[in-house]
Amino acid sequence: MSYLIYSVEDDRDIAHIINLTLSKNPDYQVETFYDGRSFLAALKKKQPNMLVLDMMLPDMDGKDILKYVRSNREYDEMAIIIVSAKRLTIDKVDGLDLGADDYIEKPFDILELMSRVNALYRRHKQTRILRSGFVTLDLDKHVVQKGDETIHLTSRELTILAALMRGRGDVVSREQLLKEIWGTDAAVETRTVDMHIKSIRQKLGDRDGKFIVTVYGVGYKIAV
Repeated sequence: MSYLIYSVEDDRDIAHIINLTLSKNPDYQVETFYDGRSFLAALKKKQPNMLVLDMMLPDMDGKDILKYVRSNREYDEMAIIIVSAKRLTIDKVDGLDLGADDYIEKPFDILELMSRVNALYRRHKQTRILRSGFVTLDLDKHVVQKGDETIHLTSRELTILAALMRGRGDVVSREQLLKEIWGTDAAVETRTVDMHIKSIRQKLGDRDGKFIVTVYGVGYKIAV
């Protein structure tokens, strides 16, 4: 399950360096956009785990993008790093107050950017509340909610759902789920996963598989 990063940067040389550097981490999948509109179009199709955002774009103000993302609860879990040539303290304060997780000045050391991205990635891996659509999963309380309704799952069902929700639309194979839930040495058939998925769907009212989507011959994913 790759950690998806959207980089929005109109300077193609800088964009190439960001993409090349971050892609060296095998856990990261990096997609680059050179303007705000193409980013927003992609965002509606698939939500990334992280956004690396230039504040001065040719078609939009980065602040407007930041406001849009942070005003939509479905993007609450998205980490945002601002990369900007604006170096005044007030610019940094504005960016952070609008909901950015970090702010890096241009010109920047690419190793510093990598370090900041890695730090947010580690924080993401420790996230204990997951959200996808109308479903919220609190791993500390072992509570799943669909809107205002509390859904009662077994511990294994909850772990399977968490693995799928962390994937943010990526396909999770049956073998990956078996390894995550039962360990590498467990003598468990893949159809056991299918039985648990069926139970989760029933409890979520997802009998037609529109939330937990079957990818035939591979596994499952969460619709985004």
